[in-house]
Amino acid sequence: MLLSFIGVYLLATLAVGWWASRRVKTTRDFVIAGRGLPLALAASALFATWFGSETIMGSSSEFVQGGLLAVIKDPFGASLCLLLVGRFFARPLYKLNILTFNDFFRRRFSRRAEFISAVFMVPSYFGWIAAQLVAMAFVLKTLAGIEVGYGIAFCAVIVVFYTYIGGMWAVSVTDFFQSILIIMGLLALGWQMYHQVGGFAPVVAAQPEGFFSMVPKGDFGSISIYIAAWITVGFGSIPQQDIFQRVMAARTENTAVRAAYLAAGLYLVIGLVPLFIGLCGKLLYPDMQNDDNQMIIPRMVLEHSGMGLQILFFGALLSAILSTTSGAMLAPATVIGENLIKPYFKDISDKGLLRVMRLSVLGVALCSALMAGRESNIFHLAEQSSSLSLVALFVPLTAGLYWKRASDAGAIASVVLGMGVWILFEFWGHETAILPGLLASISGMVLLSLLLPDGSFERFEAWREGEGE
Repeated sequence: MLLSFIGVYLLATLAVGWWASRRVKTTRDFVIAGRGLPLALAASALFATWFGSETIMGSSSEFVQGGLLAVIKDPFGASLCLLLVGRFFARPLYKLNILTFNDFFRRRFSRRAEFISAVFMVPSYFGWIAAQLVAMAFVLKTLAGIEVGYGIAFCAVIVVFYTYIGGMWAVSVTDFFQSILIIMGLLALGWQMYHQVGGFAPVVAAQPEGFFSMVPKGDFGSISIYIAAWITVGFGSIPQQDIFQRVMAARTENTAVRAAYLAAGLYLVIGLVPLFIGLCGKLLYPDMQNDDNQMIIPRMVLEHSGMGLQILFFGALLSAILSTTSGAMLAPATVIGENLIKPYFKDISDKGLLRVMRLSVLGVALCSALMAGRESNIFHLAEQSSSLSLVALFVPLTAGLYWKRASDAGAIASVVLGMGVWILFEFWGHETAILPGLLASISGMVLLSLLLPDGSFERFEAWREGEGE
């Protein structure tokens, strides 16, 4: 019965992709849904940006072992990111009427900055997509005994199909229905767990002292880890193409801002539910703690819940994984076509560029699937994506929007130095490598912009007044 439902659900997802494909006529339709999303679709798409395997399976596992301090990145950092996007980035970027973040780098700085930022952005998605593929493979193994490798391939094929043909329209429409299923499934399971454990009091009482504290110890190391946890996703996911596409796909500028705020609140509230479910599972079924902690909630539902709840939960879990994966595949494929291929083929038609973007979806899926076969920790795979974009792209994006003296040389230095220092500290095994990486990125931007000023801001303003708005 459960496997039959999953089969029907996946077929329905493919059908939505086929339906959405009829609305894709141009690259703008494929990339930003023709800027036609109303508030409900825009908000659900933003909510589903990262609400995937890391939130339901990875974060709940980390929370059970380490308390609130172990899950600052998700859901708290992710909610902070959406809030900051709505407050500082959605409105100015929406006015520019561009397709990618890297278009902004070209308009604000130079073609060179566009190329370098695109080169760094594309691989940042592979780990994130791989985390979702691994999660779905684990679920399929639990439900049907399918080997993880085959599960990864199966998940990749499903997502590639409806993303390839439907683009952002398919992503947005499926995100809307999948968000409803995510909320229903998690709330239903949380409600059942609440009654089984006898309320919040027994769950809270069973945890060790300091488990629910969100304040780190006073030593330098603990504070550094705490800051890094907040900004890895909170700042690092801002300069990502998947969230940018969802903002730009909104029907109006105000819709984009409101959708970001609504998604931030929804993400935080719903993101706390898997954490509570994980604690309930720890209390009710302590024997499961010896298994893979990432699979505690799915196994708990499968072994100790009725068929109705199983259908709701696994429908929600698959929805979260599919919605996150599809948007994550579309984002780098868009950048490859728009910022790495198009500039070298000046005469390429819009139809030809659309074909390139669709083929890029296949390439991104293949690279991510190969990475998924080499690493099985969902939380760690997902973390790598935000770290890379934080140290390389956050500073030049923010400075480009809010600092008039930011120059092309400063942007290049910011990207290269931030990435280089981060890689160096990662190689040394430094636990908070993103902090020196971010500091290097800021230093590169400030020093080179002051030493080598240019007229990039004036050129950007002239373009914006003439064509951007």
